[in-house]
Amino acid sequence: MFPIRDHNPSETRPYVTIGLIFANALMFILTAPWAGGMTGLWDQLALYPIAVTHGQYLWGLITHMFLHAGLMHIAGNMLFLWIYGDNLEDQMGHLGFLLFYLACGLVAAGAQILADPNSSVPMVGASGAIAGVMGGYLLMFPKAKVDVLAIIIIIVKIFTIPAWVMLVAWFGLQLVSGYSMMGGDSGVAYWAHAGGFIAGIVLTVPLFLRRGGVQFWNRTHGRPPHDPISYRQTRIPEVRR
Repeated sequence: MFPIRDHNPSETRPYVTIGLIFANALMFILTAPWAGGMTGLWDQLALYPIAVTHGQYLWGLITHMFLHAGLMHIAGNMLFLWIYGDNLEDQMGHLGFLLFYLACGLVAAGAQILADPNSSVPMVGASGAIAGVMGGYLLMFPKAKVDVLAIIIIIVKIFTIPAWVMLVAWFGLQLVSGYSMMGGDSGVAYWAHAGGFIAGIVLTVPLFLRRGGVQFWNRTHGRPPHDPISYRQTRIPEVRR
C-alpha cells in the first residue's frame, strides 16, 4: 500500500521540489553502473557513520541525500517527495522549504548515527529528508485527501484516505521495524526515517503557530488552503453490437 497522489496540488510552481527530484535523478543516472558508471562517486559521497564519528567524510551528511541504491529506491522516494513536498513549499516559500528539507535530512542522519555509531555500512537515500516533509505535512494538513494504491495478491484497488492515517501508519511501521532490528542489519535506515519524521513536525511548529495553530485547521479543515481537484474515475467504455 502506497500513496500515488493527493487531491491538493500546489497553487504555485514548486521549483525546489522539482529541482530536488531532478538532482536526485541526475545523480542516480551518473552513478548507476548501467548508465553513467561513476560508481566511485557513489562510494565517496555515501554516509559512513563510523567515519563521521571520527570526523571524516563529513560531507556525507549532505551528499548521501542525493544518492540511491536502486531504481525502486529512488522511484519510491521521489513519488513521496512529489506528493507531500509541493504543499509545504507553498507554505514555507522556496528557500524556507529547501532549508527545511536539508535540516530534516541532517537530523535523520544524526538519528541513524546515534543508533549505530560504529556501523561501516554506507547510508544513502533521501528517505530521511522526505520523512521530514511527511512529518511537516502531517502537522499542517492532517485531513488532506490522499489516493492510495493497495495491492493484495491479485487485487489492485485505489481508495482515498485522510493523510494522517497514511502518515501515522508509516511512522508506526518505522518505529516497530527499528526496534525489531536492533542489533541487526536490515539494509533500511529505520531510525533515520523516524528521526527525520519527528524533526519535520518540530521544525514545522513555528510555521503552524504563525498560521494560527488550531485556528488554521479550523479555517482550512485540516487541508491545504485552496480548492481540491476532483479526479475523474476512468471506466471502460461499453461497446455495443
